[in-house]
Amino acid sequence: MKFLKKRNGTVVTFDQQKISNAMEKAFKACGKEISENTLAEFTDKVVGHLDCHHKDIVDIEDVQNQVECVLMDAGIYDVAKAYITYRYTRTLARKQNTTDESILKLIRNENKELAEENANKSTAINSTQRDYIAGEVSRDLTRRVLLPEEIRQAHDDGVLHFHDMDYFIQNMFNCCLVDVGDMLDNGTVMNEKLIESPKSFQVAANVMTQIIACVASNQYGGQSVAVSCLGKYLRRSKEKLENKLKEACPELPQAERDKIVDLQVRTELRSGVQTIQYQLNTLMTTNGQSPFVTLFLQLDENDPYLVENAMIVEEILRQRLEGIKNEQGIYITPAFPKLVYVLDENNCLKGGTYDDITRLAIRCSAKRMYPDYISAKKMKENYEENVFSPMGCRSFLSPWKDENGEYKFNGRLTAKLSRR
Repeated sequence: MKFLKKRNGTVVTFDQQKISNAMEKAFKACGKEISENTLAEFTDKVVGHLDCHHKDIVDIEDVQNQVECVLMDAGIYDVAKAYITYRYTRTLARKQNTTDESILKLIRNENKELAEENANKSTAINSTQRDYIAGEVSRDLTRRVLLPEEIRQAHDDGVLHFHDMDYFIQNMFNCCLVDVGDMLDNGTVMNEKLIESPKSFQVAANVMTQIIACVASNQYGGQSVAVSCLGKYLRRSKEKLENKLKEACPELPQAERDKIVDLQVRTELRSGVQTIQYQLNTLMTTNGQSPFVTLFLQLDENDPYLVENAMIVEEILRQRLEGIKNEQGIYITPAFPKLVYVLDENNCLKGGTYDDITRLAIRCSAKRMYPDYISAKKMKENYEENVFSPMGCRSFLSPWKDENGEYKFNGRLTAKLSRR
């Protein structure tokens, strides 16, 4: 024998001195002494039995089995019992708590696997550590209690991968299409406080980011938001500015008022989109990361706020093209939000009204790797004439109608975590 395989699967150099040490401890636990010659004799017997298998690598369980056999054959039953009891106690301890070392390594920032698992989560941050500690507990309970033995074994053997084990003990979902439009239009409640329907684009943009952060803190995985829900509020801002200017300067020619209003609307538009970009990259969810969110950019000809939404999409792309400054003040590509841009008849570079926005999107993709693109034509073919946001940044839900016979996409969730 040259090597020993430990319980965690690691292989180390075989050291028979450790066999001697274990037996000596068993004797001392019974208040007995063992001579060096007898200890060496027993150790040699254990090694001899193991050598009979003609293996280069021996399993730790086989070693312990042979120790028990040697002690029993020698008639030293009380020592054998002490050894068996100690071994059984250690086995129970391992089954009862498998998290101690991983949690301590996490707190000491020595857990390399977790540190490299998610580039959006820093294990040096307290909130992230708390999330990972809870995840270790969840993983332990899932393995020992919740999963059938054959599923756990299949996961360990690599036959299948049981996803999101670190959140499985909680009754939560892991992705959703957030119906931000409904919450903006009808008001919503966060932290037991009523948030009424916004009166301007700037406020709507801010409330949207708060909703996204709140959702991200109470689920696992990604979420998607259709930006078209904001068009109404850009028009509200414009109408409010027009009314104020008309009251303040009734003698001003209409053309001059239009120029001033347009300038102020575009200023608010830039500020609102900047709020979205900065909030989503600086707000920390309860698990210590930025919200994993995708913004769905669609220019739908049937949208009553198409003009406003085209302005919003264009500004989002301009700011993504510019990037966001890091701590050194250098413009970089932000990780979030992900962007998905819809190609349709009005923007597919065949003379459509919004081809210029698509060209901007292409420039943005070339520099920042986003947006991704989907075809409205293909989506309609595949999803019963519907065009809707992907779940997170990849998969699409199947069409489904509510009790009123209306197609429902926003506001839908995936099944319970790990059963997708």
